[in-house]
Amino acid sequence: MKKLSHYDSAGAPRMVDVSGKPAAPRRARAHAFVQISPAVLKKLPKNPKGNPLEIARIAGIQAAKRASDLIPLCHPLMLTHADVEVSVEKGGVRIISSAATTAQTGVEMEALAAAAVAALTIYDMTKALDKEIEIQDLYLLEKTGGKSGDFRRRGIRGGSDDKRRGPDD
Repeated sequence: MKKLSHYDSAGAPRMVDVSGKPAAPRRARAHAFVQISPAVLKKLPKNPKGNPLEIARIAGIQAAKRASDLIPLCHPLMLTHADVEVSVEKGGVRIISSAATTAQTGVEMEALAAAAVAALTIYDMTKALDKEIEIQDLYLLEKTGGKSGDFRRRGIRGGSDDKRRGPDD
């Protein structure tokens, strides 16, 4: 079993020292789903606060850029790319975020922060219509680069037999 890198030998939390690692291209994508009733979905285009989908997209990009401000031991990174795709589907809104950099550490937290904050923004902009909106399925889809190698979630685009809902289902 691998050891947790955010703890020192005494078990105290620490920021990982990446100074000895070479900078390398790194990318990550994350997913979130906001379950919304059909009645509320129908009202999205007429939201008096503005277009919740576009505002969520911008909020997600901003969150990717500020992940280290939100997550205490997360390294501040100079992102070379951040994006959030937001789409209305039966039962809710699907969010796919992406982040990229050339750095000594990965961008998984930036992609996850983008998806989470985009989902929270949709909730914030629609909560007046329904308090039972749920944010679901926040997870890393894939990451590339770094010492640990590439990762791709099972069940995405023909992976294993994982039956979790994903963007390619």
